[in-house]
Amino acid sequence: MFDVIVVGSGPTGLMLAGELRLQGVHVLVLERDEEPTEIVRAMGLHARSMEVLEQRGILDRFLELGRKHPLSGFFAGLFKPAPERLDTTHPYVLGLRQPITDRLLAEHAVELGVEFRRGCELVGFDQDDEGVTAELADGTRLRSRYLVGCDGGRSTVRKLAGIGFPGEPTRVETLLGEMELTASQDTLDEVIAEVRKTHLRFGAVPLGNGVYRVIAPAAGVAADPRVPPTLDELKDQVRALAGTDFGLHSPRWLSRFGDATRLADRYRVGRVLLAGDAAHVHPPQGGQGLNLGVQDAFNLGWKLAAELAGWAPEGLLDTYEAERRPVAADVLDNTRAQVELASLEPGAQAVRRLLAELMEFEEVNRHLIGKIIAIDIRYDFGAADPLVGRRLRDVRLKGGRLFDLTHAGRGLLLDQTGRLSAQRWADRVDHVVDVSEELDAPAVLLRPDGHVVWAGEDQSTLDEHLARWFGA
Repeated sequence: MFDVIVVGSGPTGLMLAGELRLQGVHVLVLERDEEPTEIVRAMGLHARSMEVLEQRGILDRFLELGRKHPLSGFFAGLFKPAPERLDTTHPYVLGLRQPITDRLLAEHAVELGVEFRRGCELVGFDQDDEGVTAELADGTRLRSRYLVGCDGGRSTVRKLAGIGFPGEPTRVETLLGEMELTASQDTLDEVIAEVRKTHLRFGAVPLGNGVYRVIAPAAGVAADPRVPPTLDELKDQVRALAGTDFGLHSPRWLSRFGDATRLADRYRVGRVLLAGDAAHVHPPQGGQGLNLGVQDAFNLGWKLAAELAGWAPEGLLDTYEAERRPVAADVLDNTRAQVELASLEPGAQAVRRLLAELMEFEEVNRHLIGKIIAIDIRYDFGAADPLVGRRLRDVRLKGGRLFDLTHAGRGLLLDQTGRLSAQRWADRVDHVVDVSEELDAPAVLLRPDGHVVWAGEDQSTLDEHLARWFGA
């Protein structure tokens, strides 16, 4: 019997499996496909996702293979200088193709001891008070204490669990793929710059070795979005906008995506949970999808592990939905807004021009970029202290840096007074006495996901919050 079966080996499932295994949980990842996909649906990591990886000590692997890009233009393609002094040590976007992100997360999970089974399609499950029985397409039945659906926007787990997925269907579809072309770079630059004055969903990005990532609006919405477009279909759309097809040829892969916006009614039914695109889908504007899913997994992993270990306080697992569903709803709203701002209608263009003016104000620009890179999220813990509920960035300590203390995925009491104690929770909370000029609090208590749940210097209130988040 497994502790947790994770369905889906995309970034969300891989991140979750690693987080669970870090806590000693027996994890099985089931993946329908025989081989990892080469389709590149996401192109980078935002600040909060990089912090998540750094908290676990694996960010260097991603930085080595990625390319840093400025933050300007990531909200609705409005190119304004990135705000100064953002509250993160990673004020940039890390360009990294999703298959590479998947591979690095999978390698990390394997190092921790996660078990994988490819070519295994989930077709049904039953759950009871003790666990979940999963049924595979080949008739195999597997037993686990929990099951988590990380199987994308068409999630089988969500459908089998009977969880509603309300929202808006696709209205606008986009074609993309990787291929070679014969046009010169000068011609590409000139023509694309002209087309993008009115059509932001258009371009050809060089990937090296003569291969380009090409994107163009579709003529309509496909009857079955799972069927990839043909090369001729993409050529026709490129030619309709640019007057040339740039000599597109030799595609590596072709795909299509829409602007559907949906949010699951619930993230949990008994012992079955959802994370990532299985729980929410939205347009790709701002590049938030992969990042949102990875951060879902980071929130859920330690809570589910605590439940399995038996020390989770009552209601801890339910805080996953309570915290992450509103975050997803906010992402759905900001991507909806960005889609409208890309419209060629006069009213939408007027709003776009007005927002461009407003983004000249530092605080407006900072607020919108903060939404994209997810560093401004504050969970409601019912405290007035502005630190509580927020994640704490990687502050400098006298003895090193904060994130160096978080690789094991445990709670952390960072104590600048030297007078506090977390001894009764020593099996799940580390107590570090150190000082930081960047921390304006005598002491802070951090959850394993880096969010502050208490700040102060009173031992009795600290004990209350230790019990609230880390059990008796």
